Amino acid sequence: MKPVEKMILLSILFMCLLLAVRICYTQNIAYIFLAWNTVLALIPLAISRKLKPGEAPGPRNILQLSAWLLFFPNAPYLLTDLFHFHAKPPVPAWFDLFLLVTAAWNGLLLGMVSLMQVEHFLMAGFKKSTVHLCLAGASLLCGYGIYIGRFMRFNSWDVIAAPHDLLQGLAAHFIHPFRNAEVWFFTALFAAMFSLFYFTLKKLRSHTLC
Repeated sequence: MKPVEKMILLSILFMCLLLAVRICYTQNIAYIFLAWNTVLALIPLAISRKLKPGEAPGPRNILQLSAWLLFFPNAPYLLTDLFHFHAKPPVPAWFDLFLLVTAAWNGLLLGMVSLMQVEHFLMAGFKKSTVHLCLAGASLLCGYGIYIGRFMRFNSWDVIAAPHDLLQGLAAHFIHPFRNAEVWFFTALFAAMFSLFYFTLKKLRSHTLC
């Protein structure tokens, strides 16, 4: 396990500890969905870890990348769980804020590290400009995936479990793009925000702070 993965694991365990303390204190399973969403957020990282830079592109790699792209939004999706924050006595509001922010950070970090592994894999076989175009496309698709997950309540597995409902729900976004401006505005803003975070983290990795 790489050092950064160990830190991610430690952060996830910290979130789980906060959640366990909350459940024991209140005898209530509010926010238990954070545990499940974190499990889903681990899927893209698990897939990207299996990509081997320098390996000749083939059907297996294409399948892995497709699966990764399908589950990729599950990681930064945790950022939107901040919508659930509001005071829930007797738990102090600050405790729940720590819990939700930690979960959101874990999702963001899982997404960025996973994307870095995909970038590293693509850099071995494609031009830098092509890779950056792929990263931009992945960020846009991720933002769109988060929108349909958070606001339309679709899941990654609905591609197989309910493809007709999924396609029917998404068709209006493309047939009437101006009527669904919020969808594209959210998608573009998320992609810009995530890209800013991503490239900032990469700069921090390559520079020593004084």
